[in-house]
Amino acid sequence: MRVIDAAFCFDGRSPGGPRRLAWDAQGVVVPAGAGPVSGDVPTASWVLPGIANLHSHAFQRAMAGLAEAAGSDEDSFWTWRETMYRFAGRFSPDTVRAVATQLYVEMLEAGFTSVCEFHYLHHAPDGRPYAPATAMADALFEAAETAGLRITLLPVLYQRGGFDGRALSSRQARFGHGTEAFLRFHEALCAHRSPMRQVGIAFHSLRAVDTAVIREVLAARGDATGPLHVHIAEQPAEVEDCLAAHGQRPVERLVAEVGIDARWTLVHATHLSPVETAAIAASGATVALCPTTEANLGDGLFPLREFVAAGGRYGVGSDSHVSVSPVEELRWLEYGQRLAEGRRTRATLVPGSTAEAMLRACAASAAASTGLRVGTLAEGQGADWLVLDAQAPALSGAIDADVLDRFVFAGNRPLVREAWVAGRRVVAEGRHRLGEAAAERYAAALRALRA
Repeated sequence: MRVIDAAFCFDGRSPGGPRRLAWDAQGVVVPAGAGPVSGDVPTASWVLPGIANLHSHAFQRAMAGLAEAAGSDEDSFWTWRETMYRFAGRFSPDTVRAVATQLYVEMLEAGFTSVCEFHYLHHAPDGRPYAPATAMADALFEAAETAGLRITLLPVLYQRGGFDGRALSSRQARFGHGTEAFLRFHEALCAHRSPMRQVGIAFHSLRAVDTAVIREVLAARGDATGPLHVHIAEQPAEVEDCLAAHGQRPVERLVAEVGIDARWTLVHATHLSPVETAAIAASGATVALCPTTEANLGDGLFPLREFVAAGGRYGVGSDSHVSVSPVEELRWLEYGQRLAEGRRTRATLVPGSTAEAMLRACAASAAASTGLRVGTLAEGQGADWLVLDAQAPALSGAIDADVLDRFVFAGNRPLVREAWVAGRRVVAEGRHRLGEAAAERYAAALRALRA
């Protein structure tokens, strides 16, 4: 058994205070008195659970900043998507591996210790399967293993181009699967499950997958589905098209035709009616909010305060990776609400730390969304935590009562000194052990992608 003494430990559930953290050879948190201690006991000032990144498209890290030139007054998510499609068509397993490894190194340095990878670059650009068919997914598994990051791979079912049932375009060909082929694909990926790897299912969106097919997939895979994720209600046009085709809004339709529960993570869910907001909260499903991407794409603002008041669960993701920082996601989640309402401290309904309220929400949703033993530092959970940099100017004079708010709201210098995953330190002195090597491979991949 190994242990570490924390002068302040926010475990994701109870208020912070001194605590001895102990973990076993499998990287699982155990009672501090469960066995003999190995070696000296190091001391850490401020410790908090590693944060789960609930939504990632790893390949999009390589195009961050490349879709910002003004085209017309009509620039929107839909015009951005055209740029994304062109870029997506250039990737191979090798370039995906290099880009994802660099991204996952950045995530760990920033404080994300697990990621839900919403993966739809399945095939070659012309739609033909790779040999093996899982080559692109395997590259993501390998990238996460190299970086030391826990990963929940979410192979995406993507079958049509819109609510009208039109076929996928040529640029979408590499995303597509027939239902039987997808079931075989998911079954093959499930062989990779381990304490560091989970496999779930993502349905791209209701415009890309019919609800009858979703029911068919869920029935066929049964208890083997793993976590379930879906993009939903991200854009007003999506809501309008769903209403035109079915007379229902997207979340309304998903709830009525499929049903949702704690296995589900609804990504974005930006444009909701009050009835839909309450229905998600009552179901136990999680909403994955991605404020930096949602702002970058002009998506809109999620009704956070109403959702929290209804008992809803949420976490954050970096999505398109225009920013790779849980702090910035949390900060802009709160700031967006402040700008919309003209009030402060919107993420908490009771007196106390705003950052603590948001970090508690992330901790509470992590295990269900990832399917992994993550989120809190409770016994039986993964030994995944962050040690903050007590020497950073932004934390000068910090006390237990304000350290979490300083972590989230006190500036842009990274404040993570160490990151631990499964009881192994993967970031020390703010730097990942593979930082330079990963950056070199990433630079080579970008040169190839832009050639």
